[in-house]
Amino acid sequence: MNERGSFGSKVGIVLATAGSAVGLGNVWRFPYMTGENGGAAFILIYIACILLLGVPGMLSEFVVGRHAQTNAARAYEKLSGGKPWKLVGYLGILTATIILGFYAVVAGWCLQYLYASIGGQLNGDADYVKNYFASFSSDPLKPVLCGVAFVMATHLVIVRGVRSGIERASKLLMPILLLLLVVIVIASCMLPGAMAGVEFLLKPDFSKMGSNVMLEALGQAFFSLSLGTACLCTYASYFTKDTNLLRSAGQIAILDTMIAILAGLMIFPAAASVGVSPDSGPSLIFITLPNVFQQAFASLPVVGSIISVMFYALLVFAAMTSTISMHEIGTAFFTEELHLPRRRSAWIVTVVASVICLFCALSAGPFPDLQLMGRSLMGFCDALTANFMLPLGSMLTCLFVGWYIPKQVVRSEFTNNGTLRGRFFGAYLFAVRYVCPICIMLVFLHQLGVI
Repeated sequence: MNERGSFGSKVGIVLATAGSAVGLGNVWRFPYMTGENGGAAFILIYIACILLLGVPGMLSEFVVGRHAQTNAARAYEKLSGGKPWKLVGYLGILTATIILGFYAVVAGWCLQYLYASIGGQLNGDADYVKNYFASFSSDPLKPVLCGVAFVMATHLVIVRGVRSGIERASKLLMPILLLLLVVIVIASCMLPGAMAGVEFLLKPDFSKMGSNVMLEALGQAFFSLSLGTACLCTYASYFTKDTNLLRSAGQIAILDTMIAILAGLMIFPAAASVGVSPDSGPSLIFITLPNVFQQAFASLPVVGSIISVMFYALLVFAAMTSTISMHEIGTAFFTEELHLPRRRSAWIVTVVASVICLFCALSAGPFPDLQLMGRSLMGFCDALTANFMLPLGSMLTCLFVGWYIPKQVVRSEFTNNGTLRGRFFGAYLFAVRYVCPICIMLVFLHQLGVI
């Protein structure tokens, strides 16, 4: 019988759970959306959305996970008495495994770019950098090997368990990530003309706030905190009974938001100093930014090379903290449901994720005809999880906690069996019953293009 692990410290809980939320989306999606939607005005709306949707959504998964003290599938089954609610847990596990597979492709690209920046292979003009990415991503072998290597690196952390693997890795990776981010922000903001980028990011511009800004902010809050993947539920099952769930959720939300804003302060000042308008998505970090760093530090090429290495190391660490959490969801499931040794369970997830990574990497480059429903396989997996599976899983969790689980059970978890005052419990319950489902439904409809 496998003994369940647990986190050994409050710092480990916050860093590991925040690490599951902090990922590549913080680096390329949040800064771009902020700049395009009113700067600081968007940030204020985003913070409001974190409070309305993010923190209550996190708390709901925490309640389910810590109360059940088991993997996501059994947790929902345990609290529902075997009713169909257990399918919510299975949905979360499936979602996380698919995301792990295609996310590893982009993580593998980051790994390759870290290697290339160390070797000085990214030195060249804009066309050279653009062609470098096109040549690499279209190679039939290199992206697959890099992606699978990233899955294997994640595997090596997972097999060591919760405390010796996940928590120890998070305590190492998250501080390094923050340090690298702060150093690059300082270097970026010291460049000539950088303050224009800071102003572009942080100055409120309400004229840019269209009708969809609130929905964009809701969507960013939803995806940034990994709601709906069952990773928060799984990690909460490793929480100790004296963990303050509300405080932990607040700390995680603050850390995640801080990293997203720092990412903007890293990108926009450097881009402004050389007169480049940042793109969104992969082109930002694999085509635009290498050229930006090279131009910005043209007079100090050694510094530019160091910044480039630090930047891609940051991306690798950010990706790793996310892949660890997604891998653990399936590993915990197979360990507890099939009564397999942890090592064997981890191999199942690793193999499945590697197969998904293989086909997604090929569809994103050398074999674009690998399609489903008119999208590349990688694009299909991304759209399926982001537009359907994540909102559905989070919506059902909120309804489950808000309306199905007995109120006294939810209150007991919220107040740690009455040892905490729980003065915000009424507000939380109202949010999870009414506000969160409405917000998630709006995000869901917006993603589908209905509104």
